Amino acid sequence: MDISILSVSGMTFLIVILLMPILIRGLRTLKLTQPIRAELPPDHQAKRGTPLMAGIILLIGVITSLASYPRPLVLFLAATFILFSMIGFMDDFKKAVFQDPSGISSKTKLVLQFGFTSCLLYTLISQFSISPEITLFKNMFIDLPIPVYLILTTLFIVGSANAINFTDGLDGLLINVAIPTYFFFFIISDHIEVKAFCLVMIACLLGLFLYNIYPAKAFMGDTGSLAIGGSLSFLAIIEKVEILMPILFLVYFAEQLSVIIQVWYYKKTKLRIFRMTPIHYHFSLKYGWSENKIVVIFGFISWVCVFISLVIWYFLL
Repeated sequence: MDISILSVSGMTFLIVILLMPILIRGLRTLKLTQPIRAELPPDHQAKRGTPLMAGIILLIGVITSLASYPRPLVLFLAATFILFSMIGFMDDFKKAVFQDPSGISSKTKLVLQFGFTSCLLYTLISQFSISPEITLFKNMFIDLPIPVYLILTTLFIVGSANAINFTDGLDGLLINVAIPTYFFFFIISDHIEVKAFCLVMIACLLGLFLYNIYPAKAFMGDTGSLAIGGSLSFLAIIEKVEILMPILFLVYFAEQLSVIIQVWYYKKTKLRIFRMTPIHYHFSLKYGWSENKIVVIFGFISWVCVFISLVIWYFLL
């Protein structure tokens, strides 16, 4: 591994740590703070007024990646991160300015996500020679017509990005779960650009984690969580490990599926399976787990999923 990647990552970590207090003061001065949904428990109501949109700081990672490795694939990953971050920023900005927890409409977010994803996928296939196939095992894959591949992959990316976004509900939770996922792509990739991007993002997340761990001094918001979701989903496509996603993205999918199941079951029976969704709230309300306990356990599960995925990747892919 190029030693410069480590130095760039270390520099990024220090920059994030130094700039975060300035960003937090700026967000608080502009009154860009987090509104809290009325149905959340009292300990979450106490978080009202915490600065929102701290995920902007993750753009430091994008900038340092581009400055250190100004190559097409890094530019593509940066574009992916920025475009999804823009959607999250729009959502966070409306939440903060109008103190409206709902933000922009779900329809608007989905339209933008599908639009950006379609354009990015087309670029990936046409400019980076990503083949329209899904790898199953070594020398075994499903070769799909490009239109079918685009449709299926777009649905996967948008769904995965939103699943990752659902995971950002407790102080430090998404960061603690996402770092192992970025580490997985850092380990398996043969692209120096992917390795650099992933390690720099890990450095950014570690820097942000110091201010986002309970009790959080700032929330990354959708500005950060959607960007993380978009970039991780596209990394799965670039590295052709879609078959591993049920394992590697297990925590994210569990968060998303808990919401889907809850809504479906409630409409059908007017009863709830979980005390509250996404599922991390269920563990808090039903079993009394503290935020830190949930964050540690979910992070541990993410590391286990990464280990299992690495074993399968090494022997079968």
